[in-house]
Amino acid sequence: MKKKIFAALGIMTGTSLDGVDLSLIKSDGINEFEAILDDYFEFNKNIQKKTEKLRDELLNIDDLDTYSKDLNQLEREITMFIGEVINEFIEKNTLEIDLIGFHGQTIFHDSSKKISIQLGNGNLLSSITKKIVINNFRQKDLLNGGQGAPLAPIYHKLISTIINKKHKIEFPINIINIGGITNITKIINNELDISKNIFAFDIGPGNCLIDGWIKKNSSKRFDHNGEFAKSGNIDKLILNQAIDNFSGSNFDTSLDIKNFDFSFAKGLSIEDGCATITKFTAYLIAEGVNFVNHICNKNSKYNLICGGGRKNDYLVDCIRENLSKDLILEKIDTYGFDGDYIESQAFAYLAIRSYLGLPISFPNTTKCNEPTSGGEINKNF
Repeated sequence: MKKKIFAALGIMTGTSLDGVDLSLIKSDGINEFEAILDDYFEFNKNIQKKTEKLRDELLNIDDLDTYSKDLNQLEREITMFIGEVINEFIEKNTLEIDLIGFHGQTIFHDSSKKISIQLGNGNLLSSITKKIVINNFRQKDLLNGGQGAPLAPIYHKLISTIINKKHKIEFPINIINIGGITNITKIINNELDISKNIFAFDIGPGNCLIDGWIKKNSSKRFDHNGEFAKSGNIDKLILNQAIDNFSGSNFDTSLDIKNFDFSFAKGLSIEDGCATITKFTAYLIAEGVNFVNHICNKNSKYNLICGGGRKNDYLVDCIRENLSKDLILEKIDTYGFDGDYIESQAFAYLAIRSYLGLPISFPNTTKCNEPTSGGEINKNF
């Protein structure tokens, strides 16, 4: 029997809160795939400020009760805004859509407490868009012993297979997503036994420290092309102390931006602080790549970068300096995939798998006890 091909729309808002990524794909949730259309909408500035403020105030699990009313109100505002964005996207492009994969806005993550909060009401979004919405992708994984993240590896496997066939690059392949946090997927080969041929880890900060430093010390929201860092000088003493003091290098747990802070750069100029923080971030990412490259005693020659961090040339150059010279580190865009939309495409793909009851996380990706499907299906129209 021929498998059904779904048109799924993936929605992603990252920790930077700059905008909403939308990706429409067609897939059977397994190996058939076509990228149809990607788009970006700037975030509502009022919601952006509210989310940043509330995120900063949620320091522990008790704060979720303390700020429950604020969380509920903000969740509704985010959902209403994204509903408007989706309807505009659909109307502008005259699209037919079967499913929406709605990641929601991460505001609190603590895998040790089995809690990961992504603000976004799937039932309300279904009512607004008149579409089936799948959300809350992480909770079943957490309840099954997993870390709740990273969830994109199953999609990374799919696109690595496409890249392998089209561009003849050899396995194993690493796909490195540099968002607020950096995660990496190692795809050993393109065989069907997923549980044995993909490995994934959160490996350190991505943009979170650099963005935080820039926001605190300037009117900018990020270091465009690494320009602040390029014009600064690295404080090697502070850098080495920060590296020595970092204790999260076992790669066993999922990470949140609150696991990191840039206080070690206090007192430095904006340029020197940015250079030092960027070098620190790059060191941790490279250490993660080196760790992953030892899995199965097979180095991944090709290391493909996606996410906003790939646009920071200085950061990428610093990562490259810490890797073996025989490794290729380049943007995934080189191979026909837009690195800005890998995550939004991933959640479209995950929505299809969730709808079909297929697993989206695995023991070697999130540390769950067994392959786990996830997501809640909402139909409210």
